[in-house]
Amino acid sequence: MNFIYNSLIICASYLLKLVAHFNPKLKLFVTGRQHVFDTLEEKIAANDHIIWFHVASLGEYEQAVPIINALKKSHPIHKILVSFFSPSGYEVKKNNSIADVVVYLPLDSIKNAKQFIKLAHPDIAVFIKYEIWPNYLRLLKKEGIPTILASGLFRSSQIYFKPYGGFMKKALRSFDYYFVQDNASKTLLQSIGIDQVSVSGDTRFDRVSHQIEMNNTLAFIEEFLDEHLCVVCGSTWPEDDAILINYINSFKEKKAKPVKFIIAPHEIKPEKIKKLKEKLKLPTVMYSNKDASNLKDHQVFIIDTIGLLTKIYSYANIAYVGGAMGTSGLHNILEPATFGVPIVIGCDYEKFPEANRLRQLAGLYSVKNEDDVASIFNKLIYDDSFRETTGLIAEHFINSNTGATKITVDYINNTLRPKT
Repeated sequence: MNFIYNSLIICASYLLKLVAHFNPKLKLFVTGRQHVFDTLEEKIAANDHIIWFHVASLGEYEQAVPIINALKKSHPIHKILVSFFSPSGYEVKKNNSIADVVVYLPLDSIKNAKQFIKLAHPDIAVFIKYEIWPNYLRLLKKEGIPTILASGLFRSSQIYFKPYGGFMKKALRSFDYYFVQDNASKTLLQSIGIDQVSVSGDTRFDRVSHQIEMNNTLAFIEEFLDEHLCVVCGSTWPEDDAILINYINSFKEKKAKPVKFIIAPHEIKPEKIKKLKEKLKLPTVMYSNKDASNLKDHQVFIIDTIGLLTKIYSYANIAYVGGAMGTSGLHNILEPATFGVPIVIGCDYEKFPEANRLRQLAGLYSVKNEDDVASIFNKLIYDDSFRETTGLIAEHFINSNTGATKITVDYINNTLRPKT
């Protein structure tokens, strides 16, 4: 199986180079990896002390951030190296990360793994959530480099828990310790003989809980809202738009409640923003044109830029979080929840335990069509008591689930402490 896996990795590397000529995202995936080793040689000296974090994409990076911030305080002499697998994470954070070095992770060939680990020479490696790369993990173990999985999340459908998953199960066992999000993940690991595991929770709760202490003021949003009730539709995809647009447009006739809508699409390509704007029948302004507009005269604000959504959620009275109406995956519901905002999502969220738990608590509602949208939005907009209670549940959910960072960092601090 080891031979088959390594052969597939080599074949994949050639295939990706070929397909990259026709796919812009894959082109970033391929070209971004061409200078990884040069970057490591340039930015990491032989005598540097390195803490290496590997994340899949932006969501997992957010889980790493609170751990990184804590370790920068407890181990100031260490450099932080962050590797990304996905372009959607690397391209956003390559120039504004809190890490000292940010790179793509080269494909998991034996050659790449050897060279990467040799140049990075980490004192410890921290993989986030469910990034399992057999060659990297095997070589880390062989070199005696402590390796942990943080904010881990497992499901019974994954290959590690299948009779035919022996090869990946062996890779999973390369970790020295596992910090997982829930008891179900711990039970699954124990079912395959892995006992060095603790239920720490999800570090994203710690990450978002600090956001409320920051300056979230956005003067242009305040000007736009002009004291209206605010519905924020964040990280939306076309599948989300399909069930939201008619409801938003219906406010052209409604006068009973002054409501304004902010839409922050996940993809902000001009052609997609144009299509979205054409579907809206209300006075609509875009972020890119805000300085030339009288914002308070508009009822819909399209945020055609990135990096503002978390602060925008602080102005929301109601939040629709996108991704769960299609196959892209639910986006971060914890960001609006920390501000005490009731949350609405699509219907495909079973793989997101935080959404399941918050729905059970009645701080979040799921919709599957336009009728559902109208029903729950009307309830949240016109029933002030219901809206406020739902928001308080969401806020309490965040506050009662913090602490994963401290548990994880205590282990890392103890591991990095000089032996006497």
